[in-house]
Amino acid sequence: MTTLTPVATRSQATPLTSSAIKSILRKPTTVLGRRSREEDGESSDGLPGSSPAKKRKTVMFNDKLNMIKEFGGKTLDDAKREVKQALEGHARGDDEDYDGLKEIFCPSPKRTIVEEEDADAPQPQDLQVYVVALTSHAPLLDRSCSGLIRAVLNCTWLDRDDVFARAYIQLLAALSAKVYFRQQALSMMVDKFTETRSSTVEVVPGFPPVDSETKKERLHLGLKYLLELYADARPMILDIVTHNFPHTEESKTRHMEYIDHLLRLKVDKPDLERDIMELILSRLVKLDVEMTLDLENDDDETTRAVLRQLEASNAKSDDEDDDAMSDADSDDEDEEESDEQTRRILLLKSKLETMDAILDLLFSIYDPVFADPDSPEALATFEDLLTDFVNVILPHLKSRHTQYLLFKFAMKSNRLMEMFIGTLFNIAFQSTRAPVVKQAAVAYLASFTARGARVQSDQVQLIAQTFLDYIDHYRNTHTSCRGPDIRRYGQYYAYFQGLLYIFCFRWRDLIDRDEVPASFDWDDPASFLGQDLPWMKGLRQRLQVNIASKLNPLKCCSPIIVDEFARLSHHLRLIYIYPQIEKNKTIHLSQFFTSSYATGGALRDSGFEFDHENWTHIEACFPFDPFQLPVAKRWLDLDKNYVEWRSIAMLEKGGDDDSDSDDEDDDDVSEDGMGDIGDASDYESDEEVEAGGVEHDDESTDEERDDGYHGSFRRI
Repeated sequence: MTTLTPVATRSQATPLTSSAIKSILRKPTTVLGRRSREEDGESSDGLPGSSPAKKRKTVMFNDKLNMIKEFGGKTLDDAKREVKQALEGHARGDDEDYDGLKEIFCPSPKRTIVEEEDADAPQPQDLQVYVVALTSHAPLLDRSCSGLIRAVLNCTWLDRDDVFARAYIQLLAALSAKVYFRQQALSMMVDKFTETRSSTVEVVPGFPPVDSETKKERLHLGLKYLLELYADARPMILDIVTHNFPHTEESKTRHMEYIDHLLRLKVDKPDLERDIMELILSRLVKLDVEMTLDLENDDDETTRAVLRQLEASNAKSDDEDDDAMSDADSDDEDEEESDEQTRRILLLKSKLETMDAILDLLFSIYDPVFADPDSPEALATFEDLLTDFVNVILPHLKSRHTQYLLFKFAMKSNRLMEMFIGTLFNIAFQSTRAPVVKQAAVAYLASFTARGARVQSDQVQLIAQTFLDYIDHYRNTHTSCRGPDIRRYGQYYAYFQGLLYIFCFRWRDLIDRDEVPASFDWDDPASFLGQDLPWMKGLRQRLQVNIASKLNPLKCCSPIIVDEFARLSHHLRLIYIYPQIEKNKTIHLSQFFTSSYATGGALRDSGFEFDHENWTHIEACFPFDPFQLPVAKRWLDLDKNYVEWRSIAMLEKGGDDDSDSDDEDDDDVSEDGMGDIGDASDYESDEEVEAGGVEHDDESTDEERDDGYHGSFRRI
């Protein structure tokens, strides 16, 4: 076995001297019984003592050869003999010497007090000779020696010197030859991931203080050594670091310290890089989803309070955050309800800061790789990100921020963008994928197309054309449809809603620019209002046919998105759908539901049947809704890469007057539904829109509805 610390035994010519450290072996007992330790001149901890008058020899190291010579007069051969006899005695059931050996590695508090008064007791500097001795007798250790192994693993080894640390690592390597000890050694080292950064420095008597960075270097030297020695240590360490990853409610400091160790481990063992990065990303997604659900379940006042706390704490330290939490915990009982609310706000704030810090770190790691976005290294890294996206991010549609890793770097070049879009299309059309995953891929496609400022007009049209092709094919293959049913036709509604979403953001890219008069101002949306625009081929006709079909997508898509599409499509003279929206108010989707959820593919897997109308619409979840984390936001270049929602000023003049209805419009609705959908050019005036408009369930302003339109996630 390769050794880190070569050990030189005492030369044969060296005369044997008496030891200032008494042997751990007990004295033989008499036939009359054992005398007390005090009578034998032994110390109360079971370790033989020696006369204080004897001169103690000091530890001698040869730094160049890294060899151990003597410790206080005790030779390595003496220590080896004592260790061997203690282990052999333990195998026979005689544990007195064995217990003394355990005390040397992990002394009890009582013994520590005694040692302070006994100059002859083993000192902290003397431990190294037993470390080396035990290394040579490691094959004698088995499962029955678990107590000694625990004592060895609990000893303070990072706070000593480099020579001791190397000797200790060699001991760990020797112990790890047996699988059951290898698991314990690796677990001990991972446990120290969150112990190397401490506000109080632990000083071992006889050794100078050790800084945090030195501790980390020693710890990872040991980890690297064990991982190189034993091939099966790789899956072990992955299981351990996964199990020990900090819980979402733990502090940002603890999370970042643990991740720092994972990144060091990645550098030490490059073959672990993919697994480590996927682990970090998966825990970030877990935190992201948890935060989204927390904010959705909290009231608006709590959400606003979290935002205020987050903004106010940008300049605060972690200690101040902990003090704030402690202050909240110490309030009086008569303010218990207020205390609970305070703790809740501080906890949510802590989670947001943790998520922000982790994502900011990931951006800083990946950003240099994409300095040349078309380099082989960048392409390979983006492929890894895509793999992690498919395996970790995509299945969780409630994730709100983590996916911006893909958004940022996909915007770096057209090739990366096409790789991302192609991956999403492959998943959306893959028959073996779960319906919920395919619908999530469609939502990502629509959101990326709508929000990505660098997605070109020809790409927008190609994606919209693909969506149209799909819904036409789906409609033609489901001619037996009796009526709208989100559980049976969820994939169809996901595509249709995605198409409406793309239109609301990128409608100018769906116009044939070659046919547009030069008088139109592309930077002024108002110049397009009331004009007969040359839309992308087939857009108007194919939308009309699908909206009028028995699948009735307007009934199952999110009302927020349908409402915005109705307003835009009318004012842009694409299509007029208000009569169909009014007719849909009389349709109850529960009459079309199947008896089993097994045939469905809805975004929500509820586990039981729903008849309430609130559960009959596709959720308006679009993954690239506005990014809210204040620190990590600096990496995104949103001004250049992101399409913000901008309403057309002329559409805002009418307010919410769309809620009125008129009998004249009701007469336009035919029994077969085909009369519901008309060319928007047939309705010239705003008054007619208002007469056949959509009722809003609340009295929100247009600005508030735009805010809600960004998605179903509660805004932070």
